[in-house]
Amino acid sequence: MPLEATLIIIDNSEYMRNGDYHPNRFQAQSDAVTTLFQTKVDSNPENTVGFMTMAGKGPEVLVTHTKDLGQILSAIHSSQDKIGGVADIPTAIAVAQLALKHRSNKNLRQRIVVFVGSPLEGLGADEKYMVRLAKKLKKNNVAIDFVAFGDGIEEGERNILKTFVENANSGDNSHYLAVPPGPHLLSDMILNSPILAGDRGIPEEAMGDIATGAGAGAGGFEFGVDPSLDPELAMALRMSMEEEQARQAAAAQAAAAAASQSSSGAASAPAPAATTSSSAPSAPAQASTAAAAEEEEDEEAMLQRALAMSQGQDVEMADHPAGEGGEEESEEDAIKRAIEMSMKEHDQQQQ
Repeated sequence: MPLEATLIIIDNSEYMRNGDYHPNRFQAQSDAVTTLFQTKVDSNPENTVGFMTMAGKGPEVLVTHTKDLGQILSAIHSSQDKIGGVADIPTAIAVAQLALKHRSNKNLRQRIVVFVGSPLEGLGADEKYMVRLAKKLKKNNVAIDFVAFGDGIEEGERNILKTFVENANSGDNSHYLAVPPGPHLLSDMILNSPILAGDRGIPEEAMGDIATGAGAGAGGFEFGVDPSLDPELAMALRMSMEEEQARQAAAAQAAAAAASQSSSGAASAPAPAATTSSSAPSAPAQASTAAAAEEEEDEEAMLQRALAMSQGQDVEMADHPAGEGGEEESEEDAIKRAIEMSMKEHDQQQQ
């Protein structure tokens, strides 16, 4: 558990009368201060907590380095009668740093927790001045946490308080928490934020990202699980959510790549279509050419067959006349023999 001397700075400007936080901003802030004090003191018996305001007539330290809850409650009650004016954040931080410097136990690390529920004004709205102040805190090893709620939540990309925390951060010892209005309690959001993770002995990763208040589940806990009761389950649920988000991101990238490929394919589709349309008219010509070629082949085949047949007939005819000639020669011989026989018979009769 951290060994720290903490000084809490509350916003007691006119904006604390607004009722967007139940029952009003000042009362919600007071409950959060009580929770913060109790958690800090319970985490280590040597821890001390101070209390001061930053609006009204000016920043004022009401309690310095105490372990008594009664003193804190008395200071909250007295500051309720001092609501008014404008919050002076840079001056309040400088006074708090001076008060921490004079702490009795020098072994205690220094931390400032600032509640901001009103718009930044004056030097508090000067980003360069705030960055210089943040670097001075970092040089003096002073950690700082900002709890922005109500009008203290800056809209747009320009966020001076978050920039302040980034410049003052050393070893992840400073935090920025924005809590918008809603059904959740400001004290519960702080209790389950990284601001008190070290005091409760819970890893900051298990506390979840509730800086916007959107991740609060049942009872103000992320996923509806109190990390202090079951930190392993809370960590497992968070890791599962991160894996699912990574899977969805990969699927979205794959879908985007497929869409780009399909769009590029559709863009190149007209060219092949045009080619097909241009080649379509030549298809009948090719078909007619092929038909003509087939007809020529048929004619050539018929001619070749006719020629072969004619040659075969000639051969047959050549053979046939020889046979017929032999037959004719045998007949002549027969006639000659018949004539010779008749002549012989006639000569014999004359003799």
